[in-house]
Amino acid sequence: MNGLRGLWVTGPLLGLCVAVSAQEGTPRYPPTLPDASVHVYKTVGETALRLWVFEPDGHETSDRRPAAVFFFGGGWRTGSPAQFERQAKALRDRGMVGIVADYRVSSRHGTRPWHAVADAHDALRWVASHATELGIDPERMAAAGGSAGGHLAAATASLADPEGQDRAPVRPNALVLFNPAVVMADVEGVFDAPEQLVERFERRLEAMSPYHHLAAGHPPTLVLHGIADALVPADTAVAYCDRIASLGGDCEIVLYGGAPHGFFNRAPHFERTLLQMTRFLERLGWL
Repeated sequence: MNGLRGLWVTGPLLGLCVAVSAQEGTPRYPPTLPDASVHVYKTVGETALRLWVFEPDGHETSDRRPAAVFFFGGGWRTGSPAQFERQAKALRDRGMVGIVADYRVSSRHGTRPWHAVADAHDALRWVASHATELGIDPERMAAAGGSAGGHLAAATASLADPEGQDRAPVRPNALVLFNPAVVMADVEGVFDAPEQLVERFERRLEAMSPYHHLAAGHPPTLVLHGIADALVPADTAVAYCDRIASLGGDCEIVLYGGAPHGFFNRAPHFERTLLQMTRFLERLGWL
């Protein structure tokens, strides 16, 4: 059944605050992930962008397992794929293939957010094109991420590839979004884009806003958001999920009372959000 699912509010909805910033407690970069195989999915100049793939025990290339590709947060400025190491490993331990992706950010590469969107598209495209050798079912591939990484995951479902107009798009079959930045441009009564966000996106906000490009056929989506998020307003997550449902899609949103931005990797919310993610994937029949 499509529609808006399970809106759990565990505290009062706080007022709006503005811009997207770096995640607190940014993990190490470059990451050290010895349990994963490493693959270069894209090279830009001298920059090699990598994926770290966590495979279940006994995994064979003949398998067709579901997979999830995680994109880290950090305001499109910083961050590390290690942010979602634990989530990727948890899915691996349940029989999925968990993948964490690197992408270009301004502090390391002098890039803009739309370059990161292009990288996210290319990461999914690479995974889909190598599904056979990875033992992945390309029809059961989720995009996931937090904050700016949630924006990238959502962008792969609803935004065109800024650098790949001549290549066939690869869309995810599900989304798992942790305090995602999904409304980038003004929405009356929901969000007024602050000037620093306008400057960061060089006035391309609507073109880079997943909410403004939602359409029928959107993949099943789970949104996990803190009500006390002072960087990405919870109202934007509610509006995004409601819009998906109004278009006939399947969107489940869970709001966490008192939880700030980046809450999902902290106790007690790590275990709680992990449980919601696994229940969502179970509902899809992926676990």
